[in-house]
Amino acid sequence: SCQKIWKRMRLGFVAVVAVLLVTAVVDGFSFTVKPRHAILSQTSLVLQRTRLAAASNADAEELESSTFAKNALTVASAAASLAGKIVVVKYGGNAMTSPSLSLSFCQDVAALQKLGIKVVVVHGGGPQINNMLDRVGIESTWQGGMRVSSAEVVEVAEMVLCGTVNKKIANGICSAGGRAIGISGRDDNLLQCTKQVDKNGYDLGYVGKVDTVNTRLLTQMLDIGVTPVVAPIGTGIGDEKNIAYNVNADVAAG
Repeated sequence: SCQKIWKRMRLGFVAVVAVLLVTAVVDGFSFTVKPRHAILSQTSLVLQRTRLAAASNADAEELESSTFAKNALTVASAAASLAGKIVVVKYGGNAMTSPSLSLSFCQDVAALQKLGIKVVVVHGGGPQINNMLDRVGIESTWQGGMRVSSAEVVEVAEMVLCGTVNKKIANGICSAGGRAIGISGRDDNLLQCTKQVDKNGYDLGYVGKVDTVNTRLLTQMLDIGVTPVVAPIGTGIGDEKNIAYNVNADVAAG
């Protein structure tokens, strides 16, 4: 009947609104802002499908709505279970060198914040350090899978990680609608380190082993809704307090 067809068409328009507003719950909480022409194209496609469904297949429409609802409930349930919890994310590898992946990461962190999840980001930056070492003509070597960090290497690593890399990530999260502040392990004695000794006896230079973490600083930032973005450069302890240590990002995040 005409009344049934109108009801299905009305559901179609609701679906269009859902496409525009709920794109955010796709692809691992990744919020994606689409160009205007893409939205119009997608809207047209949804309307075409709606007309076909209204004319011939109400059951398929009901099944699609049911599937969407179940997926939305699954996402909501997962988010609810993590709301108020602290999640530490190690960010590195290819995700840092790809502009699209970097954008998606920052959008994901902002989305998790909006869902009430407290996120701490610990990042690496090996490729960026290598590029800068090449530019300034400083050689670095590796032993046992670890970078041997001379005083010169650590100086470059601190400049790169605590400067460009760290601030770019924090700014990206803020641009995506979140709140973030970039800090290093030397700020407020966040990562207090001792010299790491390789299990095979290699001298790794100023590579740090995290001994103590100032969790109070992280908690204070998280409690006011700010994500700490941590560059893995630690500080020494006691008489070595003025020494900067290069810390593996995986170890720092752990």
